[in-house]
Amino acid sequence: MTDNEHEIEQPDERVPKRVIGTPAPGTSMLGAAEPADAAGKDVPGVTLQDEAKARKAEKIVALCFTITFLAAVAFIISYVVFQVGTPETTGVSNLALGSSLTVAILALAVGIVVWVRMIMPKYALIQERHEMASAEPDREIVADTFVQGANESGFVKRKLLRRTLLLAAAPLGLVPLVLLRDLDNSRMPGAKFNKMLRHTVWGEKNKEGKPLRLVVEGTGQPIRAADFNSPGGILSVVPEGYEHDLNALAKATLILIKFRPEEIKGGVNKNWIHDGIVAYSKICTHVGCPAALYEQNTHHILCPCHQSTFDAADGAKVIFGPAARPLPQLPITVDEQGYLIAQSDFHVPVGPSYWERGDAEAEARKGSQA
Repeated sequence: MTDNEHEIEQPDERVPKRVIGTPAPGTSMLGAAEPADAAGKDVPGVTLQDEAKARKAEKIVALCFTITFLAAVAFIISYVVFQVGTPETTGVSNLALGSSLTVAILALAVGIVVWVRMIMPKYALIQERHEMASAEPDREIVADTFVQGANESGFVKRKLLRRTLLLAAAPLGLVPLVLLRDLDNSRMPGAKFNKMLRHTVWGEKNKEGKPLRLVVEGTGQPIRAADFNSPGGILSVVPEGYEHDLNALAKATLILIKFRPEEIKGGVNKNWIHDGIVAYSKICTHVGCPAALYEQNTHHILCPCHQSTFDAADGAKVIFGPAARPLPQLPITVDEQGYLIAQSDFHVPVGPSYWERGDAEAEARKGSQA
């Protein structure tokens, strides 16, 4: 056995290394063998870009792709840092998320436009119509055209463009996954926001530890059941102590309607009314507009935004319009002085439907049965 037989074959250092996002050396974008002059062959009618201008444009495109990467990372960081819970914090979160995502997409678009207009060659293409069925020669033409376009784009030749494009695309691909995280109601901030939507202040107590009274919206005057005795009457009411709390009123505002006993239908929970007085949420279940237009003869509650109509005498069931569910009914009674008070909070979430509303209603039903 000779010394040469013990020698280990060393790799040829001249063989170029493969870079992520590019085909293996000696192959084209489609995997077939690529002619040595494929990237630089002359094509009749093709005007190549000036190389000096192309290199300058390459740096501009790389800068745009880098900005896209940083903005996409900023979007993910903003989602984690800026939590929601109040209109103010939600506004800050929306501003941060919207601004960062806008910059990311805009920078990516600018980079692609500059790439196409200032780096790729220019020529006019004329394609005659032909039969829809593709023959084998046509497929070969498509493959050649694809390879030619890939070479003309500079994706393989210009490493800076290729690498910054991949860098920009990586965090953008994570953006939908970050947003889908809120579909899991066990996580923050979606879980916290979801819990806020399930409850209103009607379930709380006043300073004396007693249930909240119903007071007239605008005046704050408590309402005696004996004074609200005209059938067909309607009042817009709010919880006592929260007359100026806009966050609370956005969910807790009510409409109070007085019925004759024979007018009340089966959809109304009679354990939640007092002397024919029924309390419904004023927040439309379509998109949250104030549903406060009332037709006394038909007992219809009308939302002026999209004409959703509810039958107040039958549990505020939807009889027309895009709303998908009735206006929630608030359980009410009177205190020792005869003022109308809330028995408890709403048993179902108020306002428009949202992703986890079904879970909230299921929990409410379990609570009421217990």
